[in-house]
Amino acid sequence: MCGIIGVVALLGKTPYSPGVMVYRGLLRLEYRGYDSAGVASVVGGCVRVLKGKGRIADLERRIGLSSIEGLTVIGHTRWATHGTPSDNNAHPHIDCSGRIAVVHNGIIQNFRELKKMLIDKGHVFRSDTDTEVFPHLVEELYKNTNDLFKAFRKAVEMIDGSYALIMISSIEPDKIFFAKKDSPLIIGLGDGFNILASDIPALLEYTRRIITVRDGWLGYVTPTSIYVEDIRGGVVDWRKYVRVVEWSLEDATRGGYAHFMLKEIHEQPRALKDTYYGILHDIAVDETVKLMLDADKIYVTAAGTSFHASYYFSLLMNTLGKRLVTPFIASEYESYYLTASDRDLLIVVSQSGETMDALKALRAFKDRGVRVVAVSNVVDSAIPRESNIAIYTRAGPEIGVAATKTFTTQSLVLSWLAIAYAEASGSLRKSEADKLREWLGKSGEVVGKVISRSEPVAKRLAEWFRSIGNAYYLSRSIGVPVAMEGALKLKEIAYIHAEAYPAGESKHGPIALVEEEFPVVFTIPNREDLEKLLLGNIQEMKARGAVIIGVASENTSLSDQLDYQFKIPDTHWILTPITHIPPQQLLAYYTAVSKGYDPDKPRNLAKTVTVE
Repeated sequence: MCGIIGVVALLGKTPYSPGVMVYRGLLRLEYRGYDSAGVASVVGGCVRVLKGKGRIADLERRIGLSSIEGLTVIGHTRWATHGTPSDNNAHPHIDCSGRIAVVHNGIIQNFRELKKMLIDKGHVFRSDTDTEVFPHLVEELYKNTNDLFKAFRKAVEMIDGSYALIMISSIEPDKIFFAKKDSPLIIGLGDGFNILASDIPALLEYTRRIITVRDGWLGYVTPTSIYVEDIRGGVVDWRKYVRVVEWSLEDATRGGYAHFMLKEIHEQPRALKDTYYGILHDIAVDETVKLMLDADKIYVTAAGTSFHASYYFSLLMNTLGKRLVTPFIASEYESYYLTASDRDLLIVVSQSGETMDALKALRAFKDRGVRVVAVSNVVDSAIPRESNIAIYTRAGPEIGVAATKTFTTQSLVLSWLAIAYAEASGSLRKSEADKLREWLGKSGEVVGKVISRSEPVAKRLAEWFRSIGNAYYLSRSIGVPVAMEGALKLKEIAYIHAEAYPAGESKHGPIALVEEEFPVVFTIPNREDLEKLLLGNIQEMKARGAVIIGVASENTSLSDQLDYQFKIPDTHWILTPITHIPPQQLLAYYTAVSKGYDPDKPRNLAKTVTVE
């Protein structure tokens, strides 16, 4: 999601011109995914910007990105979050005077308030992005301070959300200013030049000496110096943080991870934080809740992993909102749309926003006058475009075919929607809803702990799972869609038959297959009523020789029943799809690797299914 690079250099001290270095760096960042790109430089006392929608290579042919002159150059690849992909919304963004240019990765949560304040002071905006408030804010603050770094620092203090941002200005042409919170940013140290980038591949061609910028740091680099402060104004001795990178370029593209899937599993804490910040003040949620309150019937549809998140949403709506929501698999839409009417609402969930099954369901329902809400990860893709309202996750690009971070971010958005509906309909008091939203806000932090704890257990279990041919994934109530997603992961990339169903169904047939050493993975939500019910199901399986793997709270009453346990921090049950799936993703991943399979390229599968 978005790539940043900036080079500031002395004349003749770089292997290529800074413009070419930035261009080559942008190409190295293409793997992150983007829909537009741009560069800016300080040249001849002015800021010059070249940018537009489209691929970097096409922009190079059209506007000559690499030809930009100057010794201080910044560049950006944008993956749209606020505003559609377009020439105007592409970064860099400039202030009214044209003396300040900024590129940004992340979300400025309070941009609407800041934008209104700046417009009231006479600033003119040219884009729909949250980022554009920043150069205008610095411009406004500079009028009072006449000190560019003070203005930059004050502007950073005024923004909420997540960000890695860099800024250049004709006022001080030999500096690149930077600040970082949650989104990645590194400094590359050169001889007569310095580089800022969002990832190592962008600068590995020029230097292997880097500093990883910490949250709350801000400062500036010149061709021969670095200045860093923390957010409280204390000077940071950056020399203590210099390290030498020994990765190859290929390794670095995956951020040092063996596979994109593993990288993306580890990106979930950041993806959840970005999604949480993004939805916090999203007016599309309020608009959707109004439609839900007015609707006679509510449907939710999706395919694959997205369907599991949708199924969870339907259960949550019943639990919190006391409202029946009908979930259905998108390819089965013909069994549902004929009874829909213009008084109904359809929610369509798709990572790519291009899933053909979901798109066909959307169109069939729209033809009957049904209002449609899209939940997608890709701005301006087909499903959001054809819907009445679009709500976006902010998982960032997902290259691994097996969905990981999109499931957790979809679950977060849909949980938020269910809470908002329950509050608006009177099923939840405001204090109860606020408490649940607080838990969602903690999800990124909790998932970081879950991944750290689960990895050793997953590696150990994978050595056994590599030899099995079948497994059951069981749970009850809100845990069932999570079990379904866990089983799907094992099937997709480790090619092991894994069947998921409600645990209470065992006695009605499936238990006939259980014998000695049969693996059964139980998803155990942190709810006392469900733990009591699951106890009986676990004992039934154990009595027939099954080996029980539990994904459960560290304080579960069922610990003594589990042969292996992924220990989840003690959190609210509403986080179940977010906290209980990473261990199952890791188990599938390490099992696939131990069997010699490439989890990024599972056989017969495509990332985005755009055909029926």
